[in-house]
Amino acid sequence: MASATTSISSHPAALRDVKAARIGGALRQVGVAARGQRARAVPPLRAAEPARRPVAASAAAAPPAAPVADEAAVDYEALARELEGASPLEIMDRALAMFGSEIAIAFSGAEDVALIEYAKLTGRPFRVFSLDTGRLNPETYQLFDRVEKHYGIRIEYMFPDASEVQELVRTKGLFSFYEDGHQECCRVRKVRPLRRALRGLRAWITGQRKDQSPGTRASIPLVQVDPSFEGLDGGAGSLVKWNPVANVDGKDIWTFLRTMDVPVNALHAQGYVSIGCEPCTRPVLPGQHEREGRWWWEDAKAKECGLHKGNIDKDGQAAAAAAAPRTANGNGSAGAPDIFESPAVVSLTRAGVENLLRLESRAEPWLVVLYAPWCPFCQAMEASYVELAERLAGSGGVKVARFRADGEQKPFAQAELQLQSFPTVLLFPSRTARPIKYPSEKRDVDSLLAFVNSLR
Repeated sequence: MASATTSISSHPAALRDVKAARIGGALRQVGVAARGQRARAVPPLRAAEPARRPVAASAAAAPPAAPVADEAAVDYEALARELEGASPLEIMDRALAMFGSEIAIAFSGAEDVALIEYAKLTGRPFRVFSLDTGRLNPETYQLFDRVEKHYGIRIEYMFPDASEVQELVRTKGLFSFYEDGHQECCRVRKVRPLRRALRGLRAWITGQRKDQSPGTRASIPLVQVDPSFEGLDGGAGSLVKWNPVANVDGKDIWTFLRTMDVPVNALHAQGYVSIGCEPCTRPVLPGQHEREGRWWWEDAKAKECGLHKGNIDKDGQAAAAAAAPRTANGNGSAGAPDIFESPAVVSLTRAGVENLLRLESRAEPWLVVLYAPWCPFCQAMEASYVELAERLAGSGGVKVARFRADGEQKPFAQAELQLQSFPTVLLFPSRTARPIKYPSEKRDVDSLLAFVNSLR
């Protein structure tokens, strides 16, 4: 599902006026068609469905709208080319007209609310479903309720299988994804519920955009035969996937949301851009890409939970990987320049770290950052860490060091140095064998210094 690319901040009034004028022009383009279809459209599904039901169940209950064409005969590659210059509103209108009650909007609680607004503006009946993983932020659940009330709809929630979640948690704990990757948890809580939902549909609508993830979404078409999931009839090619905002920039999505005054997730105002499950999502720093806030402890560039895995450009990624320079430790970080380079910061080898681990009594404490030079969070704390090192060098009593813990050193750092995500800061006290991990994500000089002074 999609996510926003900008936090909520006011745009100049002139920009809002320009965008409002564009939206008005798009409305006029489809207005005649929309009014003509209203007379033939089925009653809104929300009126016939007072209770929330799974997508598969409600699809069978809703009266189908007559499609405007035999979708089995449609060339979707040609249709995608035809729609390349169309507005999201026109694309939404075409999707709803073609599939009626057998298509639904996938809503994640981020800026996918734009899809619901576009669907409303077509004047056609529409359906909305969402995956409740059981681990969403409270603000996301609050948005679900506000969206239902704002549009007078019932979101069709899909839940993970309770026995699968129980088995995963009992076997591996609540936070195993920090240690072995997010794919297994996402598969249980998101991918399999989505698969069940889509088997009750012939098409679905997503909020994917090309600018969300250059590594995985740069080539998504406006409409396609879904390469990963099956629809109502089963088998390959039985499901169509629509991406009406694929060509829209994130800033323009937010201009549209503000212009139309629709509900948005309160987390956006707190620096969250791409919003997923609570344990796997955090705010991004200024200048970071929105996907950096998702699964931040992983060094992979292809950050997908599996819902849109079929859109990953494998050939393009392979070519890029082959062309990228490799670093000395072979981790494939495309030659990112090293960081924390300062005369006040000692560069430790693995042997040096192992020696620190063996010592039960040290002449002085050591503060060590476990880092990866490509990690934006490590880059963001570089200035404060170097300043801290210079301060401590002047006062004496604490050695400040760095240890590059990605690539081939990562398994060792995870097993011996408590590494879960980059950066990890450890204090080796003078008279305690076991290193103490800095517990906070506040990486300013004063916070780091308070940690050191409390334990030195």
